[in-house]
Amino acid sequence: MPWRLIGFIVLFGVFLAFITLNLGNSSDISFGFRIFPGVPVYLTVFVSFILGMLCTIPVMVSFRLKKKGKLKTREKQPQPDKKGTGGVEELPGADSPYGID
Repeated sequence: MPWRLIGFIVLFGVFLAFITLNLGNSSDISFGFRIFPGVPVYLTVFVSFILGMLCTIPVMVSFRLKKKGKLKTREKQPQPDKKGTGGVEELPGADSPYGID
């Protein structure tokens, strides 16, 4: 049996148990300009969870775009020359112990 299916069934069972145990619990939700009285706790938790997931979408998209941009810049980096300096010329005095000669 696939592990994903087992994980989904267990997660669904946990959600179902959470809802069942909190059916009688309710709270007032205030947005500053409006108060919603008697909102079930499980509904508050699920809406908060979904809003949190929606807020991560722009972060994930920007992360992936940034990652793709880094891959493109790596292809354009100069190839190392025969000295092994990475295509960068050495500065005079760079081989001294203090680099200031």
